[in-house]
Amino acid sequence: MKIVHAQTVLTEEQLEALKKKANESSTKEALSVAVQHFLECEYTDMNDEMWTRKLEKVVQKKSKKD
Repeated sequence: MKIVHAQTVLTEEQLEALKKKANESSTKEALSVAVQHFLECEYTDMNDEMWTRKLEKVVQKKSKKD
């Protein structure tokens, strides 16, 4: 098995919510739990609309803070 190192950008709020939902205190473990769930979940459906909505929410939050 080949192992790779991967990174992503999250807001602090997203990371804390992920840790809480995954019931993990470390970022590494919370991300591992999330990725494993995503890969196994039969309801996960990747499409452009999902990413568009996500980006719109991030932009809206950013606009409110400025």
